[in-house]
Amino acid sequence: MPYRPIASLMLAVLLAGCSVISLDLNPKIRPLTEETVEGKSGPKILLMDISGMLSDEGAQPILNLGNTPVRVPMLVRVREELKKAEDDKQVRALIVRINSPGGTVTASDIMYREILSFKDRTRRPVVAVMMDVAASGGYYVALAADTIIAHPTTVTGSIGVIMLSVNAEGLMQKIGVAAVTIKSAEHKDMGSPFRTLTPEERAMFQSVIDELQRQFLAKVIAHRKLAPETARKLADGRVYTADQALAQGLVDKIGYMNDAVATAKQAAGLDDARVIVYHRPRQYRATYYARAEDTVASADALSGIASFAASGPRFLYLWWP
Repeated sequence: MPYRPIASLMLAVLLAGCSVISLDLNPKIRPLTEETVEGKSGPKILLMDISGMLSDEGAQPILNLGNTPVRVPMLVRVREELKKAEDDKQVRALIVRINSPGGTVTASDIMYREILSFKDRTRRPVVAVMMDVAASGGYYVALAADTIIAHPTTVTGSIGVIMLSVNAEGLMQKIGVAAVTIKSAEHKDMGSPFRTLTPEERAMFQSVIDELQRQFLAKVIAHRKLAPETARKLADGRVYTADQALAQGLVDKIGYMNDAVATAKQAAGLDDARVIVYHRPRQYRATYYARAEDTVASADALSGIASFAASGPRFLYLWWP
């Protein structure tokens, strides 16, 4: 029995005849290449995709058979694309397409900061265009843009912070299992899934959430030019349609991708331009609706959220219905 996998592999090789079976156990991450997805001439407008859960983690395939793209962590790709665009003087503007319910507080903040730093260093205009969802951390990232455009069917908002955790104390009691914790101080294991939070610990976590919310709210006030009281009323965690967000001053326009391109051209003072994307070899990016390689499917996104909760307390800028 232990030799069956090896025998099966040898049989596959024999049946393949002269064909070559390549098993790349250590796939290399290839450099980004440029592809034009709209337009034929003129300077360039980079379209950068931010979709799915915002995280600094990247799922990698265990076995690469030669055609499976290697997923680069989203933060790594965003930084790499912005650096490549900054070094290319023909890139005159940036469009950030966002389709995300948010993610970790830190990943959201880093992406926001990377885009803001790119804008400050290059003095090139940045347009954010929202697709299905640009909520919580997704909206946080959009705040770095000069102009925010929502698709007519976009859902945005959910300005706020959430902490996800699991309490398995009751289950463990039912099956007769107990966790033994030896700690240096009373609150060292606060947030443990093996016991219930004390009122004091709940207040401690709430203070952290309130501070992270304050940071989020400060950016909304600064970038959207809203009165603090108005922003606080909007930041109660609710989501908004595109029309509602426009009426409340959370976005600048309602439109489609071609409207985002037109806005970027106008902001950069261009009559004509090519829309480009960066991608790895063998990754499909032929139109400006194609997603980047680190985007995960809905099932993977849901399992990612579940893993957040299972791995201990996590502070998230995330729309979590």
